[in-house]
Amino acid sequence: MSDDASTVLTSTQVDDRAPRGWREVDGMLRTRLRTAGYTEAVELVTRIAAAADEADHHPDIDLRYNWVGLRLVSHDVGGLTERDIELAGEISRIADDLGAQATPEVAVSMTIGIDTADPDAIRPFWSALTGHRPAKGDPDVLPSPDGQLPEIWFQQSEPREGRNRLHLDVYVPHDEALARVEAAVAAGGRLVTDDFAPSWWVLADADGNEACVCTWQHQRNDPRPRP
Repeated sequence: MSDDASTVLTSTQVDDRAPRGWREVDGMLRTRLRTAGYTEAVELVTRIAAAADEADHHPDIDLRYNWVGLRLVSHDVGGLTERDIELAGEISRIADDLGAQATPEVAVSMTIGIDTADPDAIRPFWSALTGHRPAKGDPDVLPSPDGQLPEIWFQQSEPREGRNRLHLDVYVPHDEALARVEAAVAAGGRLVTDDFAPSWWVLADADGNEACVCTWQHQRNDPRPRP
């Protein structure tokens, strides 16, 4: 494996190089491929598995009745690399051959944030309740135990009147974020702040429960590159 192939790409580089139909969402390159039915979805997965074995690089695959969800990341270096871009391209070629349609706009990831003045006091409860275990080197993050459940993380903060202590972070494709924010507001929500956009927008429902729409992009007027 060459050094170039294992070099972690910036999010801007990923956006520039990713094949059509793929988006970076929450640190992973993702797409969803829609098929005519289950038999076609299984055939698609079989072809993808062969290509992954050939490349010695394996995506996370979610097989459903008429779609296949895919996630790529180079776990050994902790980010997206040229290997992910190349395999995504090969998967897209397989999908085209089989007539599967990419729907990257539905590629979404979600985490649960819990505001607390004392993470140590409540972390054992959430770990026991959900089966999540603390991440190595970062006890304030509880990764999904199976890749399906949302990650849980603890945000050090004091209680604030009128605010729920739990909130959702919804990671979406960067080119879908503003539409998602506008749809949430049109559905009865309100925009709490866009000061951090396009990295994230803070929204609230009619009861004041907050959630964030998040992307890989950096904040306005922030010259620092995103990882």
